Amino acid sequence: MKIIILGAGQVGGTLAENLVGEQNDITVVDTNIEKLRALQDRYDLQVVHGHSAHPDILKRAGAEDADMIIAVTSSDEVNIVACQVAYSIFNTPLKIARIRTNQYLKYRDQLFNKDDMPVDHFISPETLVTDYIKRLIDYPGALQVVEFAEGQVSLVAVKAYYGGLLVGHALSTLKQHMPHVDARVAAIYRRGHAIKPLGTTVIEADDEVFFVAATKHIRAVMSELQKLEKSYHRIMIAGGGNVGYGLARALEKNHSVKLIERSKERAEYLSSALDNTVVYVGDASDPELLEEENIEQVDVFLAVTNDDEANIMSAMLAKRMGAQKTMVLIKRGAYVDLLQGGEVDIAVSPQQATISALLTHIRRGDIVNVYSLRRGAAEAIEAVAHGDKSTSKVVGQAIGQIKLPPGATIGAIVRGEEVLIAHDNVVIETDDHVILFLVDKKYITEVERLFQVSAIFI
Repeated sequence: MKIIILGAGQVGGTLAENLVGEQNDITVVDTNIEKLRALQDRYDLQVVHGHSAHPDILKRAGAEDADMIIAVTSSDEVNIVACQVAYSIFNTPLKIARIRTNQYLKYRDQLFNKDDMPVDHFISPETLVTDYIKRLIDYPGALQVVEFAEGQVSLVAVKAYYGGLLVGHALSTLKQHMPHVDARVAAIYRRGHAIKPLGTTVIEADDEVFFVAATKHIRAVMSELQKLEKSYHRIMIAGGGNVGYGLARALEKNHSVKLIERSKERAEYLSSALDNTVVYVGDASDPELLEEENIEQVDVFLAVTNDDEANIMSAMLAKRMGAQKTMVLIKRGAYVDLLQGGEVDIAVSPQQATISALLTHIRRGDIVNVYSLRRGAAEAIEAVAHGDKSTSKVVGQAIGQIKLPPGATIGAIVRGEEVLIAHDNVVIETDDHVILFLVDKKYITEVERLFQVSAIFI
């Protein structure tokens, strides 16, 4: 597939890294020559120096025969115009744009269509991050929660702790512990390395366990691996940007929310725009302010400013002063592994949330959801099975008979309103939504081939 990525920033660079090894022809366009050179030195791709929305630049990038343009520059306007140029001049089949400004998103149905602004799919990083963090708030103790099949099934990552009912026992005992709840362990990471989950695999403390279950059973399965945390009630948010505002808006109905914002003007706006959130003007790394606002009673401290260092320092301070849990927005990927698990309980990468949404539109076959996991090394996928026994490699096959690539696991099948946890004797039917986990994303093309219908499949 020939893909043009407009923007060599953190999202564009991470996307190129994800796609370049998957038999794709990648070209990256940017006005920053240094960023382009850095990408070209690291990966097998083409670069073009110039303005991403200019027709001649897009032509040099190969827009005349490109399958897809992904516009992820820092400017919404450049991204939108680039999609318009790609449509009007080059008739590019698929156009994806990153849109951050709420004013555009507010009127998205009227704006983004072929008759007006021909953006086929738009990605809003702030909205994606807000949804991601809210799911972590909804499931106390989870490291990551992703949903499939319109919320019917969830894949959850948790750390196994001493005291968890399943810790020290084989996976085969899970059914004995929960006879009325069906779940499947999709992957286990022990000291950073993936372990294939077998019935004889014994869960150890500190294992990072990914499991799949019907969303309504998630809390029950979590209780097998760790002592359940109480529901979060008191939330403090540092940073009143789009993410901070979105989180306060999403949480204030059912939680007690305090928000700290440096800018007096922005704080006044937030105070008027939010209904039940208490907004303070100040610095979230000021110990006097945190003490005054009873930081020791806070269940979750969320640091979501645009400054990684400020987020880290304020979260570390909040934790030392008594906050139960800290979650931090981190743009630099290298920081995520260094921080998570210490005074920063969960580090959230906006790039990974954005990449997941982009990959959903890029994958071949009918793949309706993709989530980038483990800092991009692994993926969770929701694929729809089409065809019949003669045209499909999966339809009519029992799960135990399907030859999956190394490290791939089928976790669940959603058939209409029914959730079927993947056991070897379950047979895949046409239109089933199949939930898979890939320990190593380099095998993604093999999974794509499994779900592509062939008229002459033998």
